[in-house]
Amino acid sequence: MNDKKNLIITIGRQYGSGGRIVGKALAAELGIHFYDEEILTITSEQSAVGEVFFRLADEKAGGNLLYKIVSGLKPQLGKPSTDADIVKPENLFRFQSQVIRELASEESCIIAGRCADYILSRKDVDCPGLVKIFVYADTETLVKRAMEVDNVDEKEAAKRVKKINRERKEYYRYYTGGSWDDWNNYDLIINTGCIDLEQTAKLIKDYIKLRGMDF
Repeated sequence: MNDKKNLIITIGRQYGSGGRIVGKALAAELGIHFYDEEILTITSEQSAVGEVFFRLADEKAGGNLLYKIVSGLKPQLGKPSTDADIVKPENLFRFQSQVIRELASEESCIIAGRCADYILSRKDVDCPGLVKIFVYADTETLVKRAMEVDNVDEKEAAKRVKKINRERKEYYRYYTGGSWDDWNNYDLIINTGCIDLEQTAKLIKDYIKLRGMDF
């Protein structure tokens, strides 16, 4: 493990809030890596499990309904299995969590979604330079951005915003037992409907300075 105190920024984001754009811009400004879907590729390479399995399970709750019914019950984050259950959603999440922990120990970086805030704030993980961000916006802004980025009409954009944000919320609850939109999980919450994405990246950078963190 690198002895240097790495700066690790996790960005939880509503679909349409511009979280990916903010993360990439901030990473370029700070000169560090930004990881979003790239984590799926890295995890696939390290686990020797086809990337398609990780993409099918990406930011979606697992199939065991018991976890959805009993809020306090969640999959354990132990060592990933290489047996017959290797491609079960819970095991894929363990592989992915392992990669997220390794990235955080090796370098300063920004990680989007995938319960990274939860994974890196657990008591068994040493991540002193962790900053947890959440970006959201009003529905009108979310739909407008989805229309622009996905090049779809308003009806389709609204449908995607509702569906994907529901999936992200269920995914977070399934694997953490907590609430995705509980502001107590984060250090800084930003409404990107009030400021533009460039200003959002600057705000996060200023916040990091106020925290006295090096980058």
